[in-house]
Amino acid sequence: MRIEDDSKLDYKDVLIRPKRSTLGSRKDVELEREFTFRNYQSDNHEHYRGIPIMASNMDGVGTFAMADKLAEMGLFTCLVKNYDASELIEFFHEDNTGRRENVAYSTGITEQDFEKFKAVHKTTGANLKYVCVDVANGYSERFSEFIKQLRDAFPGIVIIAGNVVTGEMTEELMLSGADIIKVGIGPGSVCTTRIQTGVGFPQLSAVIECADSAHGLGGHIIADGGCTCPGDLAKAFAAGADFVMLGGMFAGHDEGGGEIITRYFKSGEVINTDTGLEDLLEERKFVNFYGMSSKAANEKHFGGLKEYRSSEGREIQVPYRGEIENTIQDLLGGVRSTCTYAGAKKLKWLSKCTTFVKTNQQFNSVFTDK
Repeated sequence: MRIEDDSKLDYKDVLIRPKRSTLGSRKDVELEREFTFRNYQSDNHEHYRGIPIMASNMDGVGTFAMADKLAEMGLFTCLVKNYDASELIEFFHEDNTGRRENVAYSTGITEQDFEKFKAVHKTTGANLKYVCVDVANGYSERFSEFIKQLRDAFPGIVIIAGNVVTGEMTEELMLSGADIIKVGIGPGSVCTTRIQTGVGFPQLSAVIECADSAHGLGGHIIADGGCTCPGDLAKAFAAGADFVMLGGMFAGHDEGGGEIITRYFKSGEVINTDTGLEDLLEERKFVNFYGMSSKAANEKHFGGLKEYRSSEGREIQVPYRGEIENTIQDLLGGVRSTCTYAGAKKLKWLSKCTTFVKTNQQFNSVFTDK
C-alpha cells in the first residue's frame, strides 16, 4: 500500500484565469480540429476533421437519430453497443459520408462481440471507419490483448479504447494498437463506480496525465464523463483533451428516444383573494436516464444483474430538453467564449493558453440534476 500526496483535481476545483486577448468576437474562434491518428492505416493524411465533441455510447444518447443529427453539425457519436448486427449493417451500409466520418461502432471484448464486428465490417467495408472498444475496466490484460487482436485484423479502422485514468495504461493501449484512449472512471452523473468500489481518479488530473502520455506517442484522448456545464467542456479541452464525450448533458433530447414522462408538482400561490391560498399544479416533463452498468441497463440488455455483480450505475430522470440543436448551440457558445477569455483563436490553442487557478468554490449548473 502507498499514498500519493500530490493534489488531484476535478473540474469543479479549478477556474481558467483570463488574460489579454486580441479576439474581437466569439465568432472568430475556430472550433474544428484536424487529427492524424497514430495506428490507423490510410492514404488520407487528414484522418479527422470536425468539432471534437462526442455523444456517449449510452442508452438515450448514442442512438442512430442522435448520430445523424450531430453529424450534420460536425460532431461525433459513439453508438450504443446493443444494436444488433442487421441494424448496424443497414445504418453503415448506406453511402453516407457523415456516418463514416462522425460515427463509431461500439463493442465489448468477448469472442461473440468480435464475430459480430467482423460480420458488420465485412458487409459495410470502408463505410465503417471507427470502432469504440468499451469496457468498465480498461486495466485488464484481456483488454489489451483484444486491442492487439483487433488492430492486427483491421489495420484500416480507427480504434477508440477505454476507459483508463493513468498515463502508463494510456501508453500500453496506444502501443497495443489503439488510436484514441477514453479517459474516465467514475466521474459520470449516473456512474456509481467510485461509491461501489472505491476506485477512480479525479477527472481533470486524469485528463492532464493521460493527454501528456498520449501526445508523447502521437496519440489522442477523450475526456469521458464529469461535465455538467459548458465550462466543464472548456476545462477538459484546456487540460489537453482532444475530444470530450458527453452523456448526461446529451440525455433527455428528442434524438435520444425514450419515453417522455409527465410529472405534476404543487406550489402554493394566491390565485383568488376570495378563496385564499390554493394549490397550483405545475407540469414538468422528464426522460429516464441510467448508467450502462446500472440495474436498469442490466435488466434491459442482459436479463438482470449476475449473482457475482453489483450495480455500478444509477437511474435518474432528466428534464426533457426537446431538440439537441439548442443544447449544442449553448455548448459551443460557451467554449467559444472561454477561448476569447483565454486568448485562443483556435480550440487547438486553448491548452497552450490556459492557466488553471485552484478554487474551493462550488458551482451549480442548469444541467445538474436535482
